[in-house]
Amino acid sequence: MSEMIQFVANYDDLSTDRGYQFRFHCDKCGNGHMSAYEASTLGTAASLLHAAGGFFGGILGNAGNSAYELQRAVGSKGHDEALRKAVVAGKEYFKQCSRCGHWVCPDVCWNAKAALCEGCAPDEQEELAAQKAQAAAEQIVQKTRTQDYVSDLDFSKDGMVACGKCNARMSAGAKFCPECGTPNTAAAAKPKFCTSCGGKLEPGAKFCPECGGKA
Repeated sequence: MSEMIQFVANYDDLSTDRGYQFRFHCDKCGNGHMSAYEASTLGTAASLLHAAGGFFGGILGNAGNSAYELQRAVGSKGHDEALRKAVVAGKEYFKQCSRCGHWVCPDVCWNAKAALCEGCAPDEQEELAAQKAQAAAEQIVQKTRTQDYVSDLDFSKDGMVACGKCNARMSAGAKFCPECGTPNTAAAAKPKFCTSCGGKLEPGAKFCPECGGKA
């Protein structure tokens, strides 16, 4: 059967004992195209016999089951013919790219100007729009990385401060930023207090100006 469906790599067989139907998929985007439903003569007869069996007892019902089994036994011929017709109709819908050989849907994946699939000949306007959108997204990322969003936040309240160079959070007592190695100016400027009276000590002071205690 593979020689009958060479125009598309993937398809779904939706056939039942009542009839035949197939859905073919575009090789590029996967969009589907449904074939027309074709009723099965044996399936219809089996359905009628099943209905008759409901009125007249089990004999005709058994005949309906026999018809279904007959459908399964000889239905392959009808199934193959239905698939052949579906393939012929499908070839009228899908377009084959002469460059890569893929069969694609005409609405999304076919470049009519180039007479090739969009995988081989992308649509210029679509490609330009996609590249613009991608460039804009990259520029937004770069812009947000240079923007300072934490300058008004006081990290010292929870014992953390922001690095003056890369804005990484670090301990207020850290001497250097663990991310970029920049000296922690916040730690250098952190005030010291007398251990005796709690008075504020000036940078470099050896004794407390409040109580005279040794700094």
